[in-house]
Amino acid sequence: MVFWLYGLSGSGKSTLVLEMERQLHQIGIHTVVLDGDNLRTGINQDLGFSEKDREENIRRVSEMAKILSQSGIIVLVSLITPLCKFRTHSKSIIGGDTYRDIYVHASFDTCRGRDVKGLYARAEQGEVQSFTGQKSAFEEPSQADLILNTESDSLEESSQKLLSYIKENISSNK
Repeated sequence: MVFWLYGLSGSGKSTLVLEMERQLHQIGIHTVVLDGDNLRTGINQDLGFSEKDREENIRRVSEMAKILSQSGIIVLVSLITPLCKFRTHSKSIIGGDTYRDIYVHASFDTCRGRDVKGLYARAEQGEVQSFTGQKSAFEEPSQADLILNTESDSLEESSQKLLSYIKENISSNK
């Protein structure tokens, strides 16, 4: 199965997938994490942040996730995935029976306040072009398989909700 977490930069996607990887490994479930930041320093380093490049970034990650999930691996994806059409395309590549759409919600202001990577400050100074949520659109989902609100819930609460959701889905998908 593929659990695709998306949301603004700083919403908590990477933190949640790394925590899920840790917790799932503790109970003997092998996972692979596909994180946008890590992939952009390797396989997707040739891509920028134009809409076309974002679409190609997401397509490549979708193809990798599909191959891994077909091999029986639980895949945890952490990617901003700003547009609904990108999420729809990912689901069509991976397959609706194995793809789970998980929106990690936190407002732009909350994420800017966290600014873990310093990107919001750099964007405000004009150093980051096409910054998602500011100069580049982020479309909130009209429907998601699971919504985690990291603005109101703690990491522990969000992790517990996500872990329960993953366990429920992998046991029903056998």
